[in-house]
Amino acid sequence: MIEKQKIIEEFEKHGGVLKTAELNALGLSSRQIKKLLEEGEVSKIKKGYYELADEVNPEEIIIARLFPDAVIFLESALLHYNYTDRIPTAWQIAVDRDSEKSRYDIEYPPLEPYYQETKFLSIGVSTFEIQGVEVRIFDRERTICDIMRYEKKLEKEVFSNAVMRYIKDPKKNIRRLFEYAEIFNITKKMQSQIGKWL
Repeated sequence: MIEKQKIIEEFEKHGGVLKTAELNALGLSSRQIKKLLEEGEVSKIKKGYYELADEVNPEEIIIARLFPDAVIFLESALLHYNYTDRIPTAWQIAVDRDSEKSRYDIEYPPLEPYYQETKFLSIGVSTFEIQGVEVRIFDRERTICDIMRYEKKLEKEVFSNAVMRYIKDPKKNIRRLFEYAEIFNITKKMQSQIGKWL
């Protein structure tokens, strides 16, 4: 068995989450991985993904490692940008509508996938880093477009707070916002909701 320290270092290098293939590449057989599970050294997040048993990893890292093509979306993105104080009950992520639905059926972290057309998944994607792991998120402007598109799914207070906080945000980019609005065919709505404050 490889020394524990080497295994810990490998977990740390990958934000605390390793795939079976990465454990195999370290030299661990499936029997040795099973032994680590039985001894309580590692725990299984879902089939093929593990974390150290005594570690609590940020949920964003787990999402980024399990679903590298998913993008943090809607209220989860609002929270990241400080456009809301409300913590969603589940991570809202945008995923390809052709992806396998059962993939997102995990106990932890709780997920609420939104299935999108492939062409919309690349618009406004940004990244931030946690413990060396890149997490995909829609940028501020795409997030504001999304709340316009999904207004009925949001509480009024969440919606209006997000709009006002965006308007006051020195990092906002109004030109980009209206470029996205045109792509999503919501220019009129954007003008009536945002234009009046500018």
